[in-house]
Amino acid sequence: MNDPMWFDNPAITQQMLPATIETLLMTAWSTGLAVLLGLPLGIWLFTSSTGGIKARPVLYRVLSLIVDITRSIPFIILIIALIPFTRFMVGTALGWQATVVALTVGAIPFYARLVENSLREVAEGKVEAALMMGASNGQVIRQVYVPEALPGLIGAATVTAVTLVSYTAMAGAVGGGGLGALAISYGYQRYQSDTMLACIIVLVLIVAVIQFLGDRLAHLVDHR
Repeated sequence: MNDPMWFDNPAITQQMLPATIETLLMTAWSTGLAVLLGLPLGIWLFTSSTGGIKARPVLYRVLSLIVDITRSIPFIILIIALIPFTRFMVGTALGWQATVVALTVGAIPFYARLVENSLREVAEGKVEAALMMGASNGQVIRQVYVPEALPGLIGAATVTAVTLVSYTAMAGAVGGGGLGALAISYGYQRYQSDTMLACIIVLVLIVAVIQFLGDRLAHLVDHR
């Protein structure tokens, strides 16, 4: 007897929707937290760098080293290394809630570096004009750097979200839930090629929607 395929397959008809929702929740929460925490870190990196409005070369080198080390750790290793911390934060090392912890830790330095690069694209003439008018460093950051770099910051958040979608799929290998777990449990371990293909299609659609919305939002706030 042949195995059930596509819409006769319970893995697709019953588990695809919950797995998709888990993937969306993981991506949304981790992206939101990464932006919330990565933005100030990126601003701190930029302002403390050589030529920044609060240049502190030693501090910049320390922060930059921490960011680079964290970014260089493969996610599958990071999620395993963070199991004790994850248990402390959410009480478990399994499920999408636990995966959000590792996703956020991995995404914060990634987004922070993108923020730093976006802020470097702001025209120095506008910054100098604000300083000449007596603006404080904080006002320059809030009223010049961030507004002028906003399209780039949104683009950076979009890139981060897309990257996190792929990370959620990897998290499925260690009990992270979502489409990755479904693809591994049924598509790989049970040789259900239709389930594997369905998961890939949904992941591609999620990435396409995120990219489209991010591009549209960046275009709307770009008044240059």
